[in-house]
Amino acid sequence: MTQTNAEHSLLERYFKLSQRGTSLKTEVMAGLTTFIAMSYLIFVIPGQFLIAAGIPPASATAATILSTAVATLLMGIYANLPIAMGSGLGLGAVFTFIMVGSMGLSWQTALGAVFISGVLFFILAITNITKAVIEAIPPLLKSAIGVGLGLFIAYIGFKGAGLIVPAPGTILTLGSLKQPNVLLAITGLSITSILMARNIKGAFLIGILATTVIGMFMGVAKIPAGLDDIISFVPPMPTATFGQLDIGAAIGYGLVSIIFTITIVDLFDNIGTLIAISGKAGLLDENNNLPDINKALLAGSAATMIGGIFGSCTVTSYIESAAGVAAGGKTGLTSVVTGLLFLAALFFTPLAGLVPGAATAPVLIIIGALMIGEIVHIDFTDFTNALPAFLTIILMPLTCSIVEGMAFGFIAFTLLKLVAGRAREIHPLMYVLSVIFAIHLYMK
Repeated sequence: MTQTNAEHSLLERYFKLSQRGTSLKTEVMAGLTTFIAMSYLIFVIPGQFLIAAGIPPASATAATILSTAVATLLMGIYANLPIAMGSGLGLGAVFTFIMVGSMGLSWQTALGAVFISGVLFFILAITNITKAVIEAIPPLLKSAIGVGLGLFIAYIGFKGAGLIVPAPGTILTLGSLKQPNVLLAITGLSITSILMARNIKGAFLIGILATTVIGMFMGVAKIPAGLDDIISFVPPMPTATFGQLDIGAAIGYGLVSIIFTITIVDLFDNIGTLIAISGKAGLLDENNNLPDINKALLAGSAATMIGGIFGSCTVTSYIESAAGVAAGGKTGLTSVVTGLLFLAALFFTPLAGLVPGAATAPVLIIIGALMIGEIVHIDFTDFTNALPAFLTIILMPLTCSIVEGMAFGFIAFTLLKLVAGRAREIHPLMYVLSVIFAIHLYMK
């Protein structure tokens, strides 16, 4: 047997390629497809979130890439699922605009909070608590959380693009379209939207790169002075952030806030993506459950801790994995290929310094538009459903806090169902969650 055949046989046995009806070639192409679909995070996460939180640019980019690569490799090798992981957009918003912004934590303390949430996630994953919490929350509130998070992300995108600016009389107003960065953001939004409408693979990445090039001609983006501005032959490391997490300060601030600002959102992100992508890959059983889901959840919890150690916001499962599954990916080998490609991307981190915020903001706006689609699953004809969902959705962007929206939504759902004589619709754990949320609001 030749070395190539032996390696192929090893991959066949470990990833169960034939058993899942796939091949080495298909898995490699699927991994490449997933990488192209989600590689925009290399520019968006540092540019829109980590740098805004005070993390040095070079380390922010390196930490994002390394966290994504290691976590995705872990998901592929340990859980054998075609699901890539990366620093989450919604969780990046929590990290920067809530933990560092509203709560006033240093980025070191926020990283400590990220790590703690990973530990809590791990504990939840090895017990039945995860399953109990997910089953306790009614579907309408799960959908409302997704919609509210989408609006929050879109708001950040509009603000980053300069399309929305503060105004004394109306709080917010439309930004000046005469500003070059605003014009560039509108151009980027138009380009990316057209690519999305045409179902072009890698629309976000292509849109970001095209907008950056246009920005160079407009004087908004930096023009590369040489090869060093494009490629680094010595890959950068997150030296300013690696191991800088402050766990003690995070614990001192209060675990309740940390749990509800990171852990719960991370749980929903992972569970929803795992089920959705595994279903598309045909990996669910006859009861629409994912066998060995605990392996995936353990990988997810480890990924969160990895993000905290490297210096990135919470790492979570990426819905863009659907692109790789659509290309035929059915095993963890797809994720392994994606992870290796992210490691290779370390050599191109100088490119991130050329991308202006106006080129990445359109991605957040479009992702917000995609996430709002969950609203179709909410029955607004029933007031006991409509008000909790509405409060959850509207208060997330208005308070710039995911946890506040969840708090009002959960409490309203429990109270309205009780006074309407429909207590049977309330899972017992919802009472506990509602009380905890009430305490959280009182302690603010």
